[in-house]
Order: sequence, then C-alpha cells, then structure tokens
Amino acid sequence: MAAPLVSRMLRRVLSSRVRSCSSGAPVTQPRPGEPSQPAVEEPSRRRQFLREHAAPFSAFLTDSFGRRHSYLRISLTEKCNLRCQYCMPEEGVPLTPKADLLTTEEILTLARLFVKEGVDKIRLTGGEPLIRPDVVNIVAQLRQLEGLRTIGITTNGINLARLLPQLQKAGLSAVNISLDTLVPAKFEFIVRRKGFHKVMEGIHKAIELGYSPVKVNCVVMRGLNEDELLDFVALTKGLPLDVRFIEYMPFDGNKWNFKKMVSYKEMLDTLQQRWPELEKLPEEESSTAKAFKIPGFQGQVSFITSMSEHFCGTCNRLRITADGNLKVCLFGNSEVSLRDHLRAGASEEELLSIIGAAVGRKKRQHAELFLTLQDSPPAVLSISFRDSLHVQGLRHRVSRSHQMVTLWEGGGVPQTPLLAQWWLGAGLPQRHYSSHPDSDANPKCLSPEPQAPATPLGPLPASGQLTHVDTEGRAAMVDVGGKPDTERVAVASAVVLLGPVAFRLVQENRLKKGDALVVAQLAGVQAAKLTSQLIPLCHHVALSHVQVRLELDSARQAVVIEASCRARGPTGVEMEALTSAAVAALTLYDMCKAVSRDIVLEEIKLISKTGGQRGDFHRT
Repeated sequence: MAAPLVSRMLRRVLSSRVRSCSSGAPVTQPRPGEPSQPAVEEPSRRRQFLREHAAPFSAFLTDSFGRRHSYLRISLTEKCNLRCQYCMPEEGVPLTPKADLLTTEEILTLARLFVKEGVDKIRLTGGEPLIRPDVVNIVAQLRQLEGLRTIGITTNGINLARLLPQLQKAGLSAVNISLDTLVPAKFEFIVRRKGFHKVMEGIHKAIELGYSPVKVNCVVMRGLNEDELLDFVALTKGLPLDVRFIEYMPFDGNKWNFKKMVSYKEMLDTLQQRWPELEKLPEEESSTAKAFKIPGFQGQVSFITSMSEHFCGTCNRLRITADGNLKVCLFGNSEVSLRDHLRAGASEEELLSIIGAAVGRKKRQHAELFLTLQDSPPAVLSISFRDSLHVQGLRHRVSRSHQMVTLWEGGGVPQTPLLAQWWLGAGLPQRHYSSHPDSDANPKCLSPEPQAPATPLGPLPASGQLTHVDTEGRAAMVDVGGKPDTERVAVASAVVLLGPVAFRLVQENRLKKGDALVVAQLAGVQAAKLTSQLIPLCHHVALSHVQVRLELDSARQAVVIEASCRARGPTGVEMEALTSAAVAALTLYDMCKAVSRDIVLEEIKLISKTGGQRGDFHRT
C-alpha cells in the first residue's frame, strides 16, 4: 500500500502547487478545428509541469508483467441499432435489465477513480454509444477530469452527423467510425440494416469539423469485403482518414472460422502490389496498429493484427462493460463487478484493491485464441473488383472513390444534401443495384478503377464436336493442363417478367421478405463463385472480378439482369456468368412468389466472351 499512498500524496502536492500559479481553470483539450489560444498560457504550462514532474504510475493499474494501463474503454450501453454479422447474431443478444446497468453517476465515479490513478485516455464504446440519450452530458463531465488528455468514441456512424457538433463542444477529441464496405448493397447485407448514407454523412461531418485523422475501422472478411482493400486505401489520397483494417476476430455468436480471416501480411501484400512505395510509419508506444502511408497521400492506412501478430506485450487497455464489470483482456472470460462493490458502499481504497487484484491476474497474452500465421490462410472462393472490366456494351465506369476524392479536393467540403444525393442517387426515377455501378446511372456503390469500352468482338468459331464427352460418348471433364493462361471475360443476361403487382412491390421495396434486388444481386455473386460445385464438369475458376447488375424495365414490368465474370486462367468463365444470371433470376422468383406465381424467367443467354483459343464471341 505504500507506493499508491505516495503516488496520491505526490499528486495532491503537485496539484496544489499548480493551482497556486494558475488561473484555476480546468485542463481542457483544444477542440478539433478550433484555433489555438496563445493568450491563455497557464493550462499549457501546467500540463508541461505535470509531464516533467509526473508522479509514479499507480501500482493498482500495473500488472505483473510491468504493463501500465493508462487507457480505459467504457461501454455506455449493450444496445446497438445494427446487427453486424461478425459482431452478434441476427436476433441480437440478451440485454441486461436496466437496473443492473451503470448509471451516469456510477460511470463518472469510476472514470474519476481511474483517471486519478493514471488513466489519461478514455474511449466510449457500446453496443452503439450514440444511442445513449445522455452521451453528450457524459462527454462534458469527463472533460472536467484533471489529467484526462483524450476522450474518444467508437461508433457505427448512424447517428454521428446529428450528434457530433454537440459532442465536439462537450469535449470529444477523437472519433473512430466502423465501415466495412463501400458498396451500399453489401453494407445492408453485412449489418442487416439500412444506413450506409448516414455513415458517409458522419465521416463527412467529422472531416468538416476538423477531426484529423478520422479513423475508419474496417473488419476484413474473406469472400465478403477483402476485394475492397484498394478502394478504401484510395480514399486516403485526398482525405484525412486513417483507414484501419482489422483482422476478423471471434466473438460469441459471429460463427467465426479460420478461413474467413485475412491476415495482415496478406492484406499488406495486396496493397504493396498496387502501391510498392508504401512506407511504414514509426509505431507509437502501446499502439495496436501497424501504420503505413503512401507518399503524397493525405491520410494513412493501419492494420490491427489481433490474430496473426498479437500486441499483448504492450497492451495498456482496460474495459468496463455496460453492467459495470471490469475486463482486463478483451478475449478473457474473467470479469469482476465494480458495480456491485460500488453499490455496496465500497470506499475508494477498497475499489482500488479490487481493481489492482484484477489487473494483477492479467495474463501475458490471450493464448487460448492466439494464432501464429506464418503464411496467409488457405485461399477460399472469393471475389475481387480491383481489376477493370472491358467488354462491349458496358458503359465506361469511373472509380467512385476517385470521384469522391476529386469532389473533396476540387470544391472544398461538400454539403450534406450533396453527399446524400451522391450516395443515394436522389431524384432518379428508377431503382438500380449494381456491384460495380454505372457512372451515369444511380450511384449505388463505389467502383475501383476507370474502365474503357472494349473493341468489337468477333463471332465464336463453329465446332462440330462436343468437348465434354469422350470418343465413346461418356461424360468427361476437359483436360486444360496444357492450355495457356489468358485473360477471360464473359457477360450473360437474364430477364424476369414479374407482372404488375410484384413489379410495383419490388420497385417500391415493399416486399415482406426484404429488398429483392439486393438479395438477388448477392445471390448472383455467390453463384458465380460456386459454379464448379453446381455444374458437374466445370473447372474451378479463381475469379478476379464479379459484377451483377439489376435494372427495372417498366415497359415490360420486368427486371433485367446482367452478370459478368473475369479471371486469368486456361478455361473460360461463361458458365460462371450464366450461372450468376440464372441464380439471380431464380432468387427474384423466390422473393416474389408469395405475391404471384405468374412470373416468367426468360432470355438466359451469353452476351459476350473474350479470351481462349476458340476466339471471342459477341451476340449482335
């Protein structure tokens, strides 16, 4: 007990000395975007004095391995307005009764205690912290704590644009925003809710208010969003973003498996192939991120390597859950209830002893979950939109990430209505969904790179022999081992005649099953990746690009589907494109069959193919 008593005594002495020569005003952090106040010198002198004459760090917050825990994460609520697939099950999680959650006063009491012992950074988390009604007041109260240098928040961004001006005035100094895709349809699939445009408005508002960098957290999952790495990085060219790629981690209910995880080394290799000049930045003390920067880019990129290269040895974080439990490790199961001791009337010394005992039991690392990944995880079926697609009949598409950067650089900060129109395509008469949007159509998602139309394609040479049967007429798989690898592209289409009732419900997005266009688009992408499992004699093809586009045709009361696939290899991808279009059409039927059985699927056909020894084909 001697060391903590000395620590507190020194702190009191230093505090009294500082107060005698200062204005007595509380220490405040300059708000992002505000000009500095050189006339007010005493608080800065005071902070400098405290740094130079800092008291010994609290023994209660130092574990048996010498790690000093100066960073506290406080969960304000268990509730969330999204249902992210990697975070929680679709039905949500059982909620703690309100009476068992920490009150505002209890949160502030615990925060005050930790700050007195040396915590200088607090991050507010959830659930989703911005759905707590008194979050602005909590930030304002935390700002008054002497010695607290940083107040941050991690949010899904849905309510951020509305609340951030108030939070900034209250003292919020750092913002982390979760965003796992730049494709609106995929966003809805991942989080099981709408709201992509609200997140984008939140990022815009944070930049507008002067937060720099604005941290964007992206959980990377194989087969879902690893194809968007380059698009995210491209946004840092003209925006003060720190895009943080997070290795997919196991949590209760997220059905984690090893094959879904994309390792840091694999992600880094993808980035270095596109930007070989990528530079590693010096690592900050106790940082969880490995930071990199592309010369000339305004922002930076970071990797959170929780699984492949853990950072347990420098961990300085503690967590308090919404119901008042102290967790010394995110992956650990052991918790101690500070709420129960607080409500039982425990003194400050007793609480510190409980906290110190918990910190002292902290393990060296989360060994039960730590994975040593010498190489990248085994490759599984996945898609990539990073390569451009050049086929006749598809319009030139400009990178939406490039357009966004240009918009910010060229005309200053755009206003919210412009962003809303930009992302949602406001005012357009028809609904369009595309995994690779047309620059002239409804801009539903970001596309990676500019594309140019291809030259006209020739007809497919006639063949008088079936390739999938042997000389005796038995089914046989073609041997492609001796064929050269070439760039292969194929485009297929399908039409679904819905009829007046189903067409209107799809157009207005009022089907009880959900958004038929989004579900059909995702089904088409998935089908392309699984073609070899559905068509017996098809070779497995590692697709580098999949695009599924659905457009409403009011004249025919139909949905027109166009699917394109791209790969480099010894065999073509027309079956992948045809399967994609067909399954997207079948999915539309399934989504609408409760409304009408008079739905017709027609015109499933190959539009074009390029590459291969038999030449190119283009349907005229």
